[in-house]
Amino acid sequence: MRAPRRAGAWRLLDEPMRVLVIVVAAAFAAGSLLWTLVTGFGDAQTALAFGVLIALGELARITLPGNREVAPVASAGAIGYTFLLNIGGDHVHHSGWQVLAVVTVGFALGELPHIAAGRTPEWSDLARRMMVIVVITLAFRPFAGDLSPGAEESQWWPALLLMAVLVLAGWLTDAVIAAAIRAERLRARLTVAFRDELRAHAGLGMAIGSSGILIALASTITGLAGLLVFTAPLLVTQVAFRRFAEVRLTYLQTVRALSRVTEVGGYVATGHSRRVSRLAKSIGCELGMRESDLLELEYAALMHDIGQLSLRDPIASGATVFALPREQRRIAELGAAVIRETGVLDSVAELVRRQCEPHGGDGDDGPPPQGSRVIKVANAVDDLVGESGDPERVQAVLERLRMDGFGEYDPEVVEAAARAIERASCRW
Repeated sequence: MRAPRRAGAWRLLDEPMRVLVIVVAAAFAAGSLLWTLVTGFGDAQTALAFGVLIALGELARITLPGNREVAPVASAGAIGYTFLLNIGGDHVHHSGWQVLAVVTVGFALGELPHIAAGRTPEWSDLARRMMVIVVITLAFRPFAGDLSPGAEESQWWPALLLMAVLVLAGWLTDAVIAAAIRAERLRARLTVAFRDELRAHAGLGMAIGSSGILIALASTITGLAGLLVFTAPLLVTQVAFRRFAEVRLTYLQTVRALSRVTEVGGYVATGHSRRVSRLAKSIGCELGMRESDLLELEYAALMHDIGQLSLRDPIASGATVFALPREQRRIAELGAAVIRETGVLDSVAELVRRQCEPHGGDGDDGPPPQGSRVIKVANAVDDLVGESGDPERVQAVLERLRMDGFGEYDPEVVEAAARAIERASCRW
C-alpha cells in the first residue's frame, strides 16, 4: 500500500536528482547575473533583442506527452545567442556569463505571466533547459574570438562543425538528466528511461538545435532581422507538436471516461479501473517497460473490464477474479472487440483479449504479452484488496498470487507488484 505523498520540502527529499539539477541550474543563473552586473553588458541592443525572443518563447512553452515541458523558441533563441559571432558583419564580444545572464532574465520574464496565472512551471524541466545552455555556452564562448570567421566562406566550417557537435552534446546532456529524473520519479530503469528520452526529444531537439545555429549564422548577414526569419519555421513545428500533445491528451481523457461506464453501470467497484491502471503502470516501471508500452498498458488497464457491459447479470462486486475461466474469457474477448471498433487501438485490444490467460498461455498463440500478464496481476490484487489499506491483507493477497503463480500468475510480475507496493509507487 501507499502512504500519502509528502508535500512541500519533504517531498523533495524523495527526489535528490531533481533537487540537484534545480540547485545547480539556479547557482549558474545567480552567478551569471552577479558577474554580469559587476562587469557590465556588452552589445546591449543585441542582448535585449535575444532576451525578448527568449522571454516570448518561454511564455509560449508547451507540455508534450509524458508531462515534458518544453520551450522550443526560447531554447533556439538561447542557442542562437550562444553561437552568435557577428551581427550584420560586426563582431560581437559578449562573454559566456553574459549569455547565461540574458537567458536567465529571459526565462524569468517568460515565466512570470504563467506564475501570476497559477501555472507554476515544472522546475526540473526549466532547470534542464538552463543546463543545456550552460553546457553549450561554457564550451563555445571561450573560443568564440578564435572562431569568428573572416571574409572567406571556408573559414565558417570549423565554427559550424563545433556548433553541430555542441548541439548534439547539449541534446545528450538533456536526455541523460531527464532520464535520471524520470527513473527516480517512476522507479524505472535508467537505461530504459534514457532510450525513452532520446526518442521523445529526437525530432524536436533537432529542430531546436538547427534553428539555433541558423539564427546565429543568419544574423551575420541580416542582423537582428534574422531572429524573426528563422524563428518562424520553429513556430510552425511548435504548433504541430502542441496539436499532437492535445490529441494524445484527448485520447487519454476519452479512454478514462469510457472506463467509468462500467463503474456508473454498477458492474465494477468505484475507482477499480483507476486503481488497476495505477498499479499496472507501477508494475510496468518495475519491469523496465518502455514509455510507449506503458501508455498502451495504461489504456488497456483502464478498459480491461469494459467487456462486462455485455453481461446480463453483473458479477458480484465486479470482481472477475471470482468468475469462471469461461466467463473471464468471454468478458475479455467482448472488451477487445469493443476497443477494436476505435480502429486505432488494436494493440491495446490484444492486451485486453489475453488478460485472462495463464502466464504460460493456453493455446497456440504462446504466452500472453507482458502487458496482459501485468493487468491480470493488477486486477487480481485490486479485486481481492479493493480500497482496503490493511497491509496484512495486501501481503495475504500477494502470498496467494505467489502460490497460484505456477499456473495462473507470472511470478516475475507478482514480485514486481510486491516491490511496487512496498516502494509506495501506486495509490489505491
